[in-house]
Amino acid sequence: MIWSDINLTELVAMYVLPFCRIAAVLMVAPVLGANLLPQRVKITLALVISALLVPIVPGNEVGEFPTLLQIIQEILVGVAIGFVVQLVFDAMVLGGQAAAMSMGLGFAFFIDSQRGINVPIVSQFFLIMSTLVFLAMNGHLILISVLVDSFTTLPAGSGGLGSAEFGDIAAQGTLLFVGALKLALPAVASLLAVNIAFGVVSRAAPTLNLFAVGFPVTMLLGFIVLQFSFGNLGPNLEYLFDAAFAVLRDILE
Repeated sequence: MIWSDINLTELVAMYVLPFCRIAAVLMVAPVLGANLLPQRVKITLALVISALLVPIVPGNEVGEFPTLLQIIQEILVGVAIGFVVQLVFDAMVLGGQAAAMSMGLGFAFFIDSQRGINVPIVSQFFLIMSTLVFLAMNGHLILISVLVDSFTTLPAGSGGLGSAEFGDIAAQGTLLFVGALKLALPAVASLLAVNIAFGVVSRAAPTLNLFAVGFPVTMLLGFIVLQFSFGNLGPNLEYLFDAAFAVLRDILE
């Protein structure tokens, strides 16, 4: 390709669709799409990746300027890629919230730096652990690799995802509930047994102040159960991330 034979309009047209897909991924994907990362940095990173990627992407020839429909389709593809991986982090939020409510920590909220919303303190801890595991397994590099491969299997301007692919993404929402259940079930089940025991005690000793006794015991037991369940947190997260990337590769084929 001789760049001198291409006018500015044609050159911009080559980069618009890939840039839209890449920017959409960087706006939605975990870690890379965190609110603490300035928007200028995300846009600059999307421009850099587009500049490196477009010359080597097959099937990205010079043509007419893309239509609005094509731009929307590319944005939806990028959002879908980031959304599937983000579901794993949402599972951590949901599981941590269930555990926090059982422990009596449902009132303790922190600001999630990833999206800028209030989450329980237990969910915030699980999010930090998820981020560390995601980076330790090079999840950010795998995500970029999946993004690069998507331009080969699903070229820019080829029509985007179909209804079957969006159905697979919606079905992946079960990952949210499965991950949350695995995370919160030990604490919820243990604390349910404790609450039943305190209910029996309250019938035997009606004058006992259950709030003064039960609240610290429930919280302490919750921390102990969570500590013992941390050993399975890493393998469960790796399984969830691997499943998310496998789904992405399936829908982008």
